[in-house]
Amino acid sequence: MSNNTKLTKWLPLIGAVLLIAGMWLGFAIAGGHKRSPFQEKLNRLYDIIENDYVDEIDLDSLLETQIPSLMKGLDPHSSYIPAADLEKVNSELEGSFGGIGIQFQVMNDTICVVEVIPGGPSEKVGVLAGDRIIAVDTVDIIKRHISDEDVRSMLRGEKGTEVSIKVKRNNAAKPLTFNIVRGDIPVTSVDASYMIDPTTGYVKVNRFSRTTYGEFLQAISKLKYLGAESLIIDLRGNGGGYMEPAILMANEFLPAYSKIVMTKGRDTADNSTVLSDGTGAFTDIPLVVLVDEFTASSSEIFSGAIQDNDRGLIVGRRTFGKGLVQRPILLPDSSEVRLTVQRYYTPSGRCIQKNFQRGKTDEYDEEIIERYNRGEIFNADSIYLNTSDIYKTLNGRTVYGSGGIMPDVFVPSDTTGYSSYYVNVSNAGLLQKYAYELSDLNREEFAKAKTVDELMKMLPSDATLLQSFVSYAAQKGVPARWHYINISSSLIVNYLKALIARDTLGFSASYEVYNSRDNVISQALKLLAEGEAAVPVRYERLKTNESEATTDNNE
Repeated sequence: MSNNTKLTKWLPLIGAVLLIAGMWLGFAIAGGHKRSPFQEKLNRLYDIIENDYVDEIDLDSLLETQIPSLMKGLDPHSSYIPAADLEKVNSELEGSFGGIGIQFQVMNDTICVVEVIPGGPSEKVGVLAGDRIIAVDTVDIIKRHISDEDVRSMLRGEKGTEVSIKVKRNNAAKPLTFNIVRGDIPVTSVDASYMIDPTTGYVKVNRFSRTTYGEFLQAISKLKYLGAESLIIDLRGNGGGYMEPAILMANEFLPAYSKIVMTKGRDTADNSTVLSDGTGAFTDIPLVVLVDEFTASSSEIFSGAIQDNDRGLIVGRRTFGKGLVQRPILLPDSSEVRLTVQRYYTPSGRCIQKNFQRGKTDEYDEEIIERYNRGEIFNADSIYLNTSDIYKTLNGRTVYGSGGIMPDVFVPSDTTGYSSYYVNVSNAGLLQKYAYELSDLNREEFAKAKTVDELMKMLPSDATLLQSFVSYAAQKGVPARWHYINISSSLIVNYLKALIARDTLGFSASYEVYNSRDNVISQALKLLAEGEAAVPVRYERLKTNESEATTDNNE
């Protein structure tokens, strides 16, 4: 029997022993106390394998593969990050990374520059939106299958390092070469902020990073200056991040000495209750917070603080249900574990962490799918309410624990306009490709538009835009099926306009278009107009017309 065959045979046993050794590592990380007899035993086993096993193996490398399983065996959110990945993982939450400063989209295996970040390295050397990157550091990338991650790995790097790109530009006879010195590229948390009607400001927050609170405060201050008398804060799809920015954001809306969040851990000395300090500048403005099943963690801290203090209305669908707090612990080799050390509780005392069983992360991750399967995403009657886990808000409203923040006003997922044709063109990426090509062909003309309204007036009529897209899709292999196209016509046209706005005016502009047919936004505006989100909130949970919302979905 060869050494390789023997090694293969014994790898499962070695892996098991290393996993146990990893458990010892976990005990050491969590406690740091004197080793117990059991830990000594594990350490002895590790030494025996290292010194006496028939083949020489790299135990450290094998242990590296076992640590993630160990962490996932604790709970779904404890994790291990190898040293090589740590900087990349942290960059988005820290608020910046080393790069060249572009927004890009890969289409037909070509890197298309969608937006050039103002003041960034690419803008300084003359890169323009619409440029197609055909080579990076003399490596030709045309006609090569390339992913978004491939692009990031090529263009990102340490600040001060240089990268050379070659681009194809429509009005240039030959490819252009730019030598770009990488700089600090900000990762923004606020995707959009604008006046959604004459008296209502809208803010979309995509994550909670180091810079989130500053970005958010700047956004809402500007909206108030523009005349905002009420606010919609959109946290849909926001998976969380750091806790502190969520606390600071909540503080802006709460009067002094209001509870924001409580944390409780194994060591009672670490338990805490965070109160507002009374310095908030927006304590009286009517407020609606939008949430969905992908709203998690820090987003739920903010939403729970607003709901339990009766400070605003939570509108949408039940949030994810992540109520566990991780502490980053740096290991000697510069890798990191993020260990769950506390649970957090909303001001009413709710722990909104949904149920999980240790080691069964697949079931935990698929819980969202189960919500879809049982109809909860489309019908409020299908929402599971744990009537044995009831709490009261500041004004006595009933709220529920045991799995996410329940909305005050349920709005179902809107599938109006979905058809097999829409699914086919979406899956083929044809909406994005058509919008980009149309924007590219008209870039000089569209560049004259300074606002979304001005840009929309430059576009062809809805019927012409739809017909043009259908012809384009047919050429790309998706035949016209007008019965289904008519079902999806409004959805297709609106999405195309949003994409064109993004490609022409930037990412924020797309929300101004896309939100115009968003049923959750419509409900939020209706509630604000009716005064239901005024301070103090007097709303009863799920009071609004669920039957009306469900009927709309069935149509």
